[in-house]
Amino acid sequence: MTGDTQEVRELQDMLRRAGLRVTPQRMMVLAALAAGEGHLTADEIFDLVRREYPFLNRSTVYRTLDLLVELGLVAATDLGEGVRQFELVGAAPHHHLICQRCGATAEIADELLQPLRTRLAEEYGFEARMDHFAIFGLCRACRAGNGAAPGR
Repeated sequence: MTGDTQEVRELQDMLRRAGLRVTPQRMMVLAALAAGEGHLTADEIFDLVRREYPFLNRSTVYRTLDLLVELGLVAATDLGEGVRQFELVGAAPHHHLICQRCGATAEIADELLQPLRTRLAEEYGFEARMDHFAIFGLCRACRAGNGAAPGR
């Protein structure tokens, strides 16, 4: 999970730009997120970090994730499993369409949500924070009756 030197420097820079100290615990959590494919739960991150840092406790991982989410470095969302999943916030934020029947997930560009943000601000004076948005419904295949039932 140590990653290449450039990646490590970029992660350290993220922490410094956010005004945080670069601690081994923070670096390990960020490195686990960077190395992970897709979204990871806090428990999955904890398991990855414990491989190299066996004395780290679970609450440190949870506190670190909460801090990174609060600072906007990490996005947290529930992709329909009732468990928060985490992902590094990249240069281009993205969101998800999740089929409630077959579980298929598709990424959508952040630009699609900009009109909603604008309208919420104009009509309600509300500044929406949609860092990592999940929209649930039925995919094209399931709507056509070709999708699999959950768990199949």
